[in-house]
Amino acid sequence: MNGERVNGIVEAYNEFDAADRVKQTCKLVLNLTEVNEEKKNILLMDLDANKLDKKAFTLMCNQFAVILRSGVPIGRTVRLIYEKTENKNLHRVLGKVAEDVVAGRSLSAAFAERGGNLFPITFIETIRAGEESGSLADSFEAVSRFFSKRVKLAAKVRGALIYPTFVLVIAIAVVIVLMTKVVPVFTSIFDSMNMELPAITKALIATSDFFRKYTLLIVAIIVLIVLIMRVYARNSEGRMKLAKLQLQLPVLGKVAWLDSASQFANTMAMMLAAGLPITRAVSITAKTIENYYISYEVGSLTVKLEEGRSLFSGLTESGSLPSILVDMVGVGEETGELETTLGTIGRYYDDELEQATSEAIAKLEPAILVVLAGIAGFIVIGMYVAMFSMYNGM
Repeated sequence: MNGERVNGIVEAYNEFDAADRVKQTCKLVLNLTEVNEEKKNILLMDLDANKLDKKAFTLMCNQFAVILRSGVPIGRTVRLIYEKTENKNLHRVLGKVAEDVVAGRSLSAAFAERGGNLFPITFIETIRAGEESGSLADSFEAVSRFFSKRVKLAAKVRGALIYPTFVLVIAIAVVIVLMTKVVPVFTSIFDSMNMELPAITKALIATSDFFRKYTLLIVAIIVLIVLIMRVYARNSEGRMKLAKLQLQLPVLGKVAWLDSASQFANTMAMMLAAGLPITRAVSITAKTIENYYISYEVGSLTVKLEEGRSLFSGLTESGSLPSILVDMVGVGEETGELETTLGTIGRYYDDELEQATSEAIAKLEPAILVVLAGIAGFIVIGMYVAMFSMYNGM
């Protein structure tokens, strides 16, 4: 822009994406300020990233790879998959994409515009790179493998969490029933006897009365706390603090840390395999990492890479990712095999994440049972001590 200072508004996914978009017309970005407004894509398409069915999406990518390898033209390929897709969101988007491709638009541009926030940026960029290199079928196959692995890993993590979550919900429900239905029955019996109750029984009755009288207030407070946390998380500073807090949690912090390392290594490997330059690969990878703190730190590496520094030195200075991963990145850069090295370390952290999740569950289950056993014991002892006192007084 001939060196003059320019102000303006750019619509983007986050600050990293915004910086990339600004750099398409301006070489230097001095400042970025978030503007709160409704997401345009949601208004237009009633779609967002959370509504993407990962299994249906992976199947779609695999279908693209198979059909394109058979030599079917891209326009016909999109139309065939559109006709066979049962997922409502994908069916709707593919219909529009088919029209755009027939009209002469590129497949990646059509997916990017018609999909809104539905599709991951890794998908769009990989397809764009495949179009530029003439290996579109390979790109779809790479995306299919990548998300298939992520879906399976997420399913294993969710499966490991189902049992302790089920136990916790059932136990809480039982405790609530005891405190609001069973204890009051015994309380009325004790009152009719006009007897002096033990201290533990008095505490139990007071707790039961509190829950019965202030149930709505307790629910209102919980809802208010959740709303406050959601509003706080929308602010960049709040998101950063909550992300750091997530990594510092006693058991689950390690799981979040390893998950971020797995996302970084696997996404970087796929982006480099697609032929993207390392700066662009890092920028896109940053957007896929769920923890905001690590995402921000990785996104900040693009400036250092543009200054001519290595990825290894930037990661070392950041200190946000595991040292093993950083060291392997250094090895990959020295040997010229960064893509292969990242793929290998990505598989390593996938295994580490599964093991860490299992260990976390193994630690959480006894803790949950001990706490709930203590609560149940308090209720039972409080009632039985009073009953023994009542019988002794007869």
